[in-house]
Amino acid sequence: MELKRHIVHIDLDSFFVSVERKFNPDLIGKPVLIGGSAERGVVASCSYEARKYGIHSAMPMKQAMRLCPHAIVIRGSHGRYSEASREVTEIIHQSVPLYQKTSIDEFYIDMTGMDRYYNCYKIASELRQRVIRETGLPISFGMASGKTVAKMATNAAKPNGQLYVPHGKEREFIAPLSIRKIPMLGEKTCQKLYQYGIEKIGDLQKTDIRFLETVFGKHGRYIWEKANGIDESEIVPHSDRKSISTENTFHIDVADRKTLETVLVSMTEELSAKLRKENKVAGCLAIKVRYANFETHTQQEKIPLTAAEHILIPGIKNLLNKAWNQHRPIRLIGVRLSQLCAGGYQINLFEDNEERIRLYQAMDKINFKFGDKTVCRAAGMAIGTRNFNPFLRD
Repeated sequence: MELKRHIVHIDLDSFFVSVERKFNPDLIGKPVLIGGSAERGVVASCSYEARKYGIHSAMPMKQAMRLCPHAIVIRGSHGRYSEASREVTEIIHQSVPLYQKTSIDEFYIDMTGMDRYYNCYKIASELRQRVIRETGLPISFGMASGKTVAKMATNAAKPNGQLYVPHGKEREFIAPLSIRKIPMLGEKTCQKLYQYGIEKIGDLQKTDIRFLETVFGKHGRYIWEKANGIDESEIVPHSDRKSISTENTFHIDVADRKTLETVLVSMTEELSAKLRKENKVAGCLAIKVRYANFETHTQQEKIPLTAAEHILIPGIKNLLNKAWNQHRPIRLIGVRLSQLCAGGYQINLFEDNEERIRLYQAMDKINFKFGDKTVCRAAGMAIGTRNFNPFLRD
């Protein structure tokens, strides 16, 4: 007998807005935008009241304010959101045997096999109520046989609700929904499907898989499987790799601050690009300094969850000040980013502007395609290619 999968998708509703409302209840019931400046910033999160005006995350703040001039704009606090996320993560960690944190406000839980002894939906309901009770944050969940349908069930349950899609009912549940509701289905793919008169997921279910593979190649099978509620992807445990690091040993001991900062900028760029490539963010920043006599000092500090260099680089420079006795030359210097968890770059949107977001996306696209350090900050160029760095030992 095949083991029935029970996958729960949990999502904190309008997370940034909900956290702000905990600190300022006057915001409840009002259109709220979390983001950067009105001139050049973007919307990181918005309340459901604001969404009624057509506002969505990643929209330029200027456009959002045109749609809803009376909206309340809040700059936002990385630390506040990171701490709230840690609280929720700890509750989930204490409550279930296997879970995956996919962003600052989103989780998957695998309850497969537990149904022999427990009511999985009841356990998920009790977990949701515990999160609401202990954190004061609204939260929704969907439960199904796979990650895709569970996530779509969560979206249908929002705001602040829950929904179970029984085994065998997956196709029936998603059939009336727009193809846009399929996670990770891009705008270009949707537009192409529209050209063939395919608008609802039910239309996709009736489409021959061979036709989809002809039009979309290998991606055609992915589209067909998602439309039919087929998703065998596993839950990746939260306890995967916890840190990422790099270090440089100098051929000649270095006491020049500019040289040290150049190396640090280059290393931090390298690590943050790797994080973004792996869709991860870090919650702790550390630096290691080793002197000529091999005496080693480290400094670390907790940081808001991020993979953004414009946040990490100033933090690293600050730690250099604390770790380095500036009268002593350095033999080795290293950078470590730890407390890693899954999470996209959108977490940092509220303190970015459109130009900066486009810059990161463009840099990553070029570097991923042509190799690391194809493009980088001028400050890191001298250390851009280790093989040609005169300061580094082999």
